[in-house]
Amino acid sequence: MSGTSAIESGFAEREPHIPEPTLDRPIDYLHAQSTLRSWFLATDHKRIAILYLASITAFFIIGAVAAGIVRLALVVPDGAILTNDTYNKAFTIHGVVMVWFFLIPSIPATFGNFLIPLMIGAKDLAFPKLNLTSWYIFMAGALFTMVSVVLGGVDTGWTFYAPLSTAFSNSWVLPALIGVTIVGFSSILTGLNFVVTIHTMRTPGMTWFRLPIFVWAHYATSLIFLLATPVITTALILLILERAFHIGVFDPAYGGDPVLFQHLFWFYSHPAVYIMVLPGMGVISEIVPAFAQKKLFGYRFVAYASIGLASVTFFVWGHHMFVNGQSDLASLAFSALSFAVAVPSAVKVYNWTATIHKGRIRLDTPMLYAMGYIGLFVLGGLTGLYLATLAINQHIHATYFVVAHFHYIMVGGTVLAFLGGLHFWWPKFTGRMYNEAWGRISALFIFIGFNVTFFPQFILGYLGMPRRYGTYPPEFQLLNVLSSAGATILAAGYLFPMVYLLYSLWFGRRAPANPWDAKGLEWETASPPPPHNFLSLPEVPRVPYDYPIQERESGRQHT
Repeated sequence: MSGTSAIESGFAEREPHIPEPTLDRPIDYLHAQSTLRSWFLATDHKRIAILYLASITAFFIIGAVAAGIVRLALVVPDGAILTNDTYNKAFTIHGVVMVWFFLIPSIPATFGNFLIPLMIGAKDLAFPKLNLTSWYIFMAGALFTMVSVVLGGVDTGWTFYAPLSTAFSNSWVLPALIGVTIVGFSSILTGLNFVVTIHTMRTPGMTWFRLPIFVWAHYATSLIFLLATPVITTALILLILERAFHIGVFDPAYGGDPVLFQHLFWFYSHPAVYIMVLPGMGVISEIVPAFAQKKLFGYRFVAYASIGLASVTFFVWGHHMFVNGQSDLASLAFSALSFAVAVPSAVKVYNWTATIHKGRIRLDTPMLYAMGYIGLFVLGGLTGLYLATLAINQHIHATYFVVAHFHYIMVGGTVLAFLGGLHFWWPKFTGRMYNEAWGRISALFIFIGFNVTFFPQFILGYLGMPRRYGTYPPEFQLLNVLSSAGATILAAGYLFPMVYLLYSLWFGRRAPANPWDAKGLEWETASPPPPHNFLSLPEVPRVPYDYPIQERESGRQHT
């Protein structure tokens, strides 16, 4: 069956168990059924997205609490608050939970699941049951890892480097490894579902260059899911076998090579950075034109840059290993490629800036997050060039400079994009509007708190403070106290949205179909959408992001 005929037959179907709409409650995906069974056995992509949203929020809280414990311990230089063992376990749980169970699935599993069918005019993803299966696999793996926390924790760091993880750690490494390995299969299934959906289920008229950049970004991300995740899955399985049976792959005591694990780990994990970053870029590419009321500048360049990032990122993993004994020639090549990967990112930043220029800017909450994202992502990217420079890397490798750079990309980038997208599409998710004043206050708190937390860490790293130590020289205490104080502000900023967004579910005013005057097929259906997304085949606009300011500019150019 062709993609078009599949769509048409899909809209012709109407499942008999969905009740009839009434005047006081029009039927939408939230109210089509209300039993627990209908949620936990749902095949509606929108409900599965909500399941993911609830799950990753819970893991975000766990990871944030662990981060708070770490920052509390670093208020004093002598390790008086936590023992070294407890400190190691706290930062490991923070890293494992935040990277594997929040950052990687955050935008693809929530916004991608919810929005891709809506944006391309489909009634669901290509494989609805596989979509639900991927959530159950994700939860099984994540909860398996949480077993290690309950039993006593893990102290290897989120990277699980051998031979520490295979021979020397006395903590509960195996449950954590098995859990992360299981979660990888969820990523593969999600990527497969997105690729097939985007290829085969676009509504008639939705050509490749009418797709929203959000869809392009998720297509590129899905390719990374499919090509890179099997590598880390294989590496983790070998690591499990190494720890359990000493098979001699990574442990030098049995003839193995621990650097081999680092190659396999970073061959996946640098592309994984763009698993976390590319979807956020897609979110920003939707928010900026909507709140500038201006067509996205250089649409095709942004689309090509998404594919370019997904391609080049497979060739830069060696910059994590400049001090690990690889040859000078290899280090030089990886350094040059690491500079090259900055080009597609810069293309996106320039295009967002050009879109904002002379736009009709509205500084609503989603736009505040988007503008904060652009600034923090630029700073994170520029500091990445320092790490890609061979001579400078020798000095700042494994210091707090790396911690600050990583968080400017992951938190300043991915988390701010997640929060911006959450506020942008919250009316579509829930049919309710949140309190705009509280949204702006939270965005301000997060921006200030983030910079106060992590900018001092650039200075600490430059001065030579190594990461992953629970003690440090007294002369570093002032900057560490400042960083911990910023973490308190940041925590307050994170807490506000949890309160006012939940409050809006019951007391927020009802949202119209398109509260932001945005473009895109997802805004052509009700808020929240009906179970099958559209009541009839949606009409695809002639060009994407056809906002009024661009129309007037085009008119002047033609006259």
